[in-house]
Amino acid sequence: MVAQRLKVAVLISGRGSNLQALIDAFAGPESAKTTPVEIVRVISNRPDAGGLKRAAAAGIATAVIDHKGFAERADFDAAVDRELRASGAALVVLAGFMRLFTEGFVAAWRDRLINVHPALLPSFRGLDTHRRALKRGVKVHGCTVHFVRHETDTGPIIAQAAVPVLPNDTPDTLGARVLAAEHKLFPLALRLIAEGRVAVDGDRTIITGSGGAARGPLISPAEGD
Repeated sequence: MVAQRLKVAVLISGRGSNLQALIDAFAGPESAKTTPVEIVRVISNRPDAGGLKRAAAAGIATAVIDHKGFAERADFDAAVDRELRASGAALVVLAGFMRLFTEGFVAAWRDRLINVHPALLPSFRGLDTHRRALKRGVKVHGCTVHFVRHETDTGPIIAQAAVPVLPNDTPDTLGARVLAAEHKLFPLALRLIAEGRVAVDGDRTIITGSGGAARGPLISPAEGD
């Protein structure tokens, strides 16, 4: 049995495909013996989010905090903060969570709040990344797991996965390839953190030791394609 597992809460807004990748990696029947991560709560801001069913099927406690019930963003953030602290989570994972947090919330969870972004940061911050990548003519695209800072899609990069851009790609085909890479990268990055291998040094991270993860923080096109 793993001596001390990292307690994680996952925030979602939609179907939860990245959540499922984390469940598959860390919430199986033998997970308490073999993985360093325990998913203690899944929280959605949408009551109809498909990911809630994924969590329930895996036996993970869920909570719905509907942002529409709050007049102020800070009040919604405070409600999320209370639920996170009640869950005992030490790390918060944004997996398709489509809300921006206030500066105070981000500061309170500094270096304990991570996100996956569908591009190779610092390129293509924001939305519609696949269309913008194709328009720019890049030959390699991908995804990034990073610590969250108040400015959107910034913060120290933990891990990245690159995929090739093919001549006949559309935003949908490229996006599907990137999403498949996300499903590999997100569990890898979370495992690196749980194994104590990720240290924040200013605006970057340093990955240390070998731990139980065989690979470092990069997945190449050959592995991710």
